[in-house]
Amino acid sequence: MGEVHAAAWRSTDAELIGCASAHLDQAEALASRYQMQTFADYAELLNEVEIVDICTPTPLHKPMVLQAAKAGKHVICEKPVALLAEDARAMILACKEAGVRFFVGMVVRFFPQYRLARELVANGQIGNLCVLRLKRVSYVPQKSLDNWYFDPTLSGGMVIDLMIHDFDYGRWLAGEVDRVYARRSRSEVGPAQYVQAILRFRSGAIALVEGGWAYPPGVFRTGLDLSGTGGLIEWNSDQPAPVLTFFPPTSHDTASVGLPVSGLGEDPYTAEIRHAYHAIQAGTNFEVTVEDALEALRISQAVEESLSTGKPVLL
Repeated sequence: MGEVHAAAWRSTDAELIGCASAHLDQAEALASRYQMQTFADYAELLNEVEIVDICTPTPLHKPMVLQAAKAGKHVICEKPVALLAEDARAMILACKEAGVRFFVGMVVRFFPQYRLARELVANGQIGNLCVLRLKRVSYVPQKSLDNWYFDPTLSGGMVIDLMIHDFDYGRWLAGEVDRVYARRSRSEVGPAQYVQAILRFRSGAIALVEGGWAYPPGVFRTGLDLSGTGGLIEWNSDQPAPVLTFFPPTSHDTASVGLPVSGLGEDPYTAEIRHAYHAIQAGTNFEVTVEDALEALRISQAVEESLSTGKPVLL
């Protein structure tokens, strides 16, 4: 992810100063590719920058954010913001007290298809939103240098690391969640798994969120299906970029419209970094707040609790 973010930063007029990694060879390779310095120590890096972009394993987010806040540096941090809600709150408070900006990369909000679908819902194009079906299924993470993904005490597991995106997106569309219920299917051999979570929103809408580490290596599929009182929005990653909308016919002909979207070629990580950078420069609001990231984490934790107890969990 550090490589992805570095490429995105090149689309801005910011100067890339340097990078640090627990694995020096990784830092040196990235620094060479983007003409940066390599820092052996995170504190030394902080002395040289105005903004730090944290793309480290999740357990390191809290101490690195707190250190950056103490040093008076603005922070961009990959999701999930932390493993525990109380840690996230401490990070948010530290940045507020230090007077630095804190942005968490909930990147699905910057995917053009997801943004378009949200705009259609917000504009009332499908009436009152009633049922959401969101899918995000990937292959089992490939072995990394530290294999930290496979340790739920480090990564949070598939729910917190992967499904959190759709929990955040569902809340962006339908508002606050008040109850969750979830079930998990596991492979008898290996870490493959599939989770289905039902979310009930205060608005009355309900969502089925499906997530998994279940596909063959290299296969990653996502999709959305949003049903309202006046229409339906569908999209999945196997079809062309524009979303499909279906509205009740106003005559004897049934309308089925594919909406073209401009800018589909823009990488969502680039859009995300550019947005955060400009908001920090201009002092304007982030489109996704740290409180949004916290709520997505709280929903993820509730889903994990439901998986453990087999019972619904109230937020």
